[in-house]
Amino acid sequence: MADAIPAAKQGDITGLTFEAALKELEGIVGRLERGDVELEESINIYERGEALKQHCDRLLRQAEAKVERLTFGADGKPTGTQPLEPQQ
Repeated sequence: MADAIPAAKQGDITGLTFEAALKELEGIVGRLERGDVELEESINIYERGEALKQHCDRLLRQAEAKVERLTFGADGKPTGTQPLEPQQ
């Protein structure tokens, strides 16, 4: 699937918190796994799920950019902070 989901498919996603988007995404995954939706609806909710996933990824990247790592001196006392380098 393409990296960018059309705005019409995103609906109200941009205003969702990470937790709300993740909860809705989990619901979509559950419905798709159970197979209790017709093909056309499956395609529609899959597309919304993809948009939710991208939204969650974007929010996580923003949060990671704000996280700082505490630095400590030889005596064990905090000396300041520095940007956290995410593990890859």
